[in-house]
Amino acid sequence: MLRHLDPDTYAEIGMLLVTDNGLPVDDLNELEWIRGEVFANRYLTDLIARIDPDTGEVIAWIDLTGLLDPNPPGAGVLNGIAWDDAGERLFVTGKKWPNLFEIELVDCPELRLFGDGFESGATIRWSAAGP
Repeated sequence: MLRHLDPDTYAEIGMLLVTDNGLPVDDLNELEWIRGEVFANRYLTDLIARIDPDTGEVIAWIDLTGLLDPNPPGAGVLNGIAWDDAGERLFVTGKKWPNLFEIELVDCPELRLFGDGFESGATIRWSAAGP
């Protein structure tokens, strides 16, 4: 669910159900507005949803599995998305991660994410742009 808040009062003025092929998507956090889309991390996963802000439909999933591998002791979950509009660069990190990663999104063959209610075939994997 995406909640729209009044910027002055923070009162809720609207909401939009986020879905993937008609199924609700929960546990979204760490939102970032990027080129007219909402990017949102799905908490406790290595997935970021690209969401159409008009319909709430997931356009694609970004799969960051293996980005921080092996997971260092004490490092938490993926939980940071930042967009540099001037440089058109995308950065991700996580709770207590030792690194900030600049990534580039690349198309990949269709990948169905079964067992979690995600049936969309649109999936994007990451490509590291630097150390």
